[in-house]
Amino acid sequence: IGSLIGIIILSPFMLLTAVAIKAYDRGPVFFKQARLTQDGREFGIIKFRSMCIESEKNGAQLAKKHDDRITPVGRLIRKIHFDEIPQLFNILKGDMSIVGPRPERQEIASQYEEIIPEFRYRLKVKAGLTGYAQVYGKYNTTPYDKLKLDMLYIENYSFWLDIKILLMLSLIHISEPTR
Repeated sequence: IGSLIGIIILSPFMLLTAVAIKAYDRGPVFFKQARLTQDGREFGIIKFRSMCIESEKNGAQLAKKHDDRITPVGRLIRKIHFDEIPQLFNILKGDMSIVGPRPERQEIASQYEEIIPEFRYRLKVKAGLTGYAQVYGKYNTTPYDKLKLDMLYIENYSFWLDIKILLMLSLIHISEPTR
């Protein structure tokens, strides 16, 4: 219900974002990528495209803070987190929840698991649009710290904890709009 309400309320912003992306380089508006969710199941995450069309021609890689593959439109929509809005459709479909560990790509998760075998424990619950790591972490949170924050969430899960995380996220965006 929450994702459906979000889609309806945010639809004008989604339309403007789509037009801006298309007008910039005439490339695809959406970006779909395989990610992991509960029990290691893969699903296609949907995001607004924020990088140049051939951003991963050299293989999978994490985005960096000042990544030259990010388009000017992409820089703006990432700053205000509009690139994430289409994930409401993933939530509506049942692939994700609103709160939970952020979904990783299999390639990246495998690299983390070589160093931290417990990283896979994050897959005990559905992937989320936001979570502890987004509230308490930073852009460059290490995989180990991300695991600790996600495990803290999983071990203490409750409906009220989800509400608290969403409220804290709202406060962060109000007090630090450029985070």
